Amino acid sequence: VSTQSTGTTTQTLQSTKVQTQRRYDYIYDPLFTLSSNRDHARERYKAYIAPDRVKKVPHYGPMFSGLNHFPSQQIQIDSVDPVPSFMSRKWQGYQKQPVQMNNVNPHLAVSGGDRYKYSRRPIIPFLQQVPPDVLLQTTRVDPTMPPPEQQQSRPPTPLTWTVGVQTMYRESEVQTDPYTPEYVTEKGTVPELLTLASLSYTRGLPAGLAEVEMIERAREKRAWEKTLPPVDDVSQLPKRRAMMEELERKEWVIREREIEKLQQVRLQVLKQILEKREEDNTNTNTERLNAIWSKKQVAKDAKFKKMRTENIKALRKLAADREKVEGKLSRRNVVSDYSSFASQVYAPQTRVGVFLDRGSELYNVKNRYLNTYEGLLELENSLPDYVTQPRIKLPTLVSGKGGAKKRFEKRLKELDDTADLIKLEKEKQFEVPAPPRFLQKVVRPPPRPPTPSVETPSEEDEKRELAVIFLQQLLRGRAVQNMMQEGKEKRMELIDELRSTECLKPEEDKKIKESKKAARGVQRKQRMMHHKESLANEMLEGMGGKNIGQMADFLSKELVRLQEEQRIHAFALLAERKRRMREAEESGKRQVEERRRMEEDEIWRQMCNCHQGTMETYLEDIIVRSVDKTADEQARQEIQTKAEKINDIAYELESKRDRLQSENMVAELVYSFLLPEVEKETLRENVKREQRRHILAAHSVIHAQTPDIEKEGGSSKQ
Repeated sequence: VSTQSTGTTTQTLQSTKVQTQRRYDYIYDPLFTLSSNRDHARERYKAYIAPDRVKKVPHYGPMFSGLNHFPSQQIQIDSVDPVPSFMSRKWQGYQKQPVQMNNVNPHLAVSGGDRYKYSRRPIIPFLQQVPPDVLLQTTRVDPTMPPPEQQQSRPPTPLTWTVGVQTMYRESEVQTDPYTPEYVTEKGTVPELLTLASLSYTRGLPAGLAEVEMIERAREKRAWEKTLPPVDDVSQLPKRRAMMEELERKEWVIREREIEKLQQVRLQVLKQILEKREEDNTNTNTERLNAIWSKKQVAKDAKFKKMRTENIKALRKLAADREKVEGKLSRRNVVSDYSSFASQVYAPQTRVGVFLDRGSELYNVKNRYLNTYEGLLELENSLPDYVTQPRIKLPTLVSGKGGAKKRFEKRLKELDDTADLIKLEKEKQFEVPAPPRFLQKVVRPPPRPPTPSVETPSEEDEKRELAVIFLQQLLRGRAVQNMMQEGKEKRMELIDELRSTECLKPEEDKKIKESKKAARGVQRKQRMMHHKESLANEMLEGMGGKNIGQMADFLSKELVRLQEEQRIHAFALLAERKRRMREAEESGKRQVEERRRMEEDEIWRQMCNCHQGTMETYLEDIIVRSVDKTADEQARQEIQTKAEKINDIAYELESKRDRLQSENMVAELVYSFLLPEVEKETLRENVKREQRRHILAAHSVIHAQTPDIEKEGGSSKQ
């Protein structure tokens, strides 16, 4: 896939698959070598089960079946063999074996270390589909074991030993199918698990929702078979037939549902395949259009570039020709060339034939020490230490008795003192000022207030106070008793009434008990009547509920059927709508594509017309300029020849004429040129004078009407 923009081009190359060998190279190719008969059998088996020989043969009975034990199709290998029957299928090593046996060294021991060279095992195919050439009876004795005399006794098996196990982290290629061990059942018993013997790994196992439903239906069917009447009972045959017909109808309903599900799945798969095909077609068309567009774009850019180059070349030629219209050759102005830095002296153009950087690669410095890493390392190792590790030494002071050294030391000491002072000032800013050591004021605590004191009373006062308190309690108790007595006297009538009613209470209790008994009897009778009514209502409600339940069941099933019918109808409408939408989209895409194709054709036609018009205009311009140039040159030549002839005639006349002829010629010239010009000037002055008179009259009329117009405008504004 190649994609090109205005400046870059990207190309993607797809790798092709190379076939390592052909299918029947082991038969036809004489140079195809196999190591043993086992490899020959393997190649033969691969050719036998080639993908193009495997075919799917449908079973017309269960064609729409989705069950694993009733497959809808069968995989078979084509019986037609592409290899002719006269071709030998045996291993070619058998024919070459006698030649190899003649070259055997006779000194080799047949029963020693070279025994494997003289032994050959029979071909045992690893699958049942390949018909074996030779089958021998297997033996329980290992042929690779030494004779019994040389066998050593087996060491005892230890209690513990280390074995290799397979972890749960493994690749999917080594995943094997679950192993199904052999089983033995008791006589007269059929375990339920054996009904699932038709299921196998990847064909029903692990069990999914469909398998679970099948198992449940099988259980229900077995339970239903137990409830069937016996076959030998003639009176129960109609009932048995009705039950079997009902079961058959249920199975057909289930079968129809399964067929509908399978059809839905197949429709979904077909829909996905169609969508994938549409997407692939769209991608292919897009890639094809992109490739065509990129090619057209490259051709257009190349054509535009060529046209620009030719246009620039033609413009340069026209500019050069325009400078030479007069036919005069101008010499080079050396002063102007060297005074202008944009001239050919300083910046010569390449199209003129000057290449300033030609041979510049000769001046490039090519050194191994500068262009390679190893050369840089070698150059670095060759340099002395003082180049890569510079050392700076402080200048030493010259000791002497002069005053310069003393002044320098004094100045250095002053600078050190100043630096110390600055450092101390900075440290003082961050320190907490300590309190002064001497003259520190000691703050004394305030004095405590005096403790209040109470005078102790005498014993007589205390006894007197206790007596007063006791007397107050007696008085208060007596006042409460008086209040109670007064209240009793006020409510004496009520107390008497309550005492009289208390005497009549037993008779009232008896009456109340008798009325309670009568009420309980009436309630008991009412409960019995309610119980009987409730039993009757329950029976009626049960019968009505059963009828209502059957009716509701029928209505619910009918509702489900109607919903399914509506859903199927809705699916059909949606499918029809989607089909119409797709048809509309396809028609819209087709119209857009046709419109786009028409636009591109029109653009291409207009572009071709533009290019053709440009070329015609360009050629017409060149032809017109050539014609003008040729006509100009011819006119100049004719004028020059006529001027030469007129000059010759004039010179000849000048030599022959006298004074009178000269005066007559002058008079004719004055009469022909000077007098007519004077008459023309006089006529122009008269015309201007007449026009001036009319203009003045028009101005006077306009200026006379101007004040009236201004007055009218002012009054209209007010």
